[in-house]
Amino acid sequence: MNRWQPSRTAEYMAFFRAAESVRPANRRLFEDRFAVRFIRPRLRWAVWLSKNPVLAAFINWYADHRLPGARTSAVARTRFVDDALRPSLAKGIGQLVILGAGFDCRAYRLAELQQMTVFEVDHPATLSTKLQCLRQVLPGVPEHVRFVESDFNRLGLAEALRRAGFEPSRPAVFLWEGVTNYLTAEAVDSVLRYVACCSTHSEIIFTYVHSGILDGSVDFDRGARLLQDVARLGEPWTFGLSPARLADFLDSRGLCLDRDLSAGEYRTQYFGAAAQRMKGYEFYHIAAAHVSRGDTIVQQQESSRA
Repeated sequence: MNRWQPSRTAEYMAFFRAAESVRPANRRLFEDRFAVRFIRPRLRWAVWLSKNPVLAAFINWYADHRLPGARTSAVARTRFVDDALRPSLAKGIGQLVILGAGFDCRAYRLAELQQMTVFEVDHPATLSTKLQCLRQVLPGVPEHVRFVESDFNRLGLAEALRRAGFEPSRPAVFLWEGVTNYLTAEAVDSVLRYVACCSTHSEIIFTYVHSGILDGSVDFDRGARLLQDVARLGEPWTFGLSPARLADFLDSRGLCLDRDLSAGEYRTQYFGAAAQRMKGYEFYHIAAAHVSRGDTIVQQQESSRA
């Protein structure tokens, strides 16, 4: 990614969310009225055309042809994360950290989040673009949202969050959607270990890609073509995990795996039998875990600072 430009892939994800949002209310998986603000004019035109069911079918067909599985995976995982957050919020957790927030607008479209302190962490260029767009829609940026500039491959997350007022000794939910596959192994390790240092009531929901698509050990449908496409955009995929080893990988970093779903599984959850006809992105996963020994580490850290 160009350090001075917002993410192109984040824009495409916003396009998929915007197109889903103009579907009839009884058929769409969610409504994100902000997403259309983050896309270029020709994509906005496509969203407007998608209000017509016939044209929507053609646009979806074309998107699925160009990026097999990306659209259906994106909208299903958006709904999955929305649903996965609610039980955590019902527990009274007061902090949400959105790592690599991109053009995620959950802090503004989900009423439940208005009672939380939401930390949106991302690259300065992406946050700047996001703020410009939000100011066109909202009378002001809500007080419960704090923007945290950080580059996971360059700047320590702990210090950036501390400056923004994050309290690791209080329970938090970390959301890390669509990010890990662009990072170094060291950056992923650092973030996970930081999360594990937080309160034992803290949780993390994150996405990752199957390492087999990167090293070629697993032949995913049109996977090689997708790797070429993202590399051409200047945002190559650099990190993946093995689902079979995920539990051990997290455990060694102080986290306990709760669930792990592939794109085929979370698409089935929301599209039902139709998901069987949706091909592509089978390498994409959503996982959820909780902190297994955080309180002890937090106490040790606080004692060392005393």
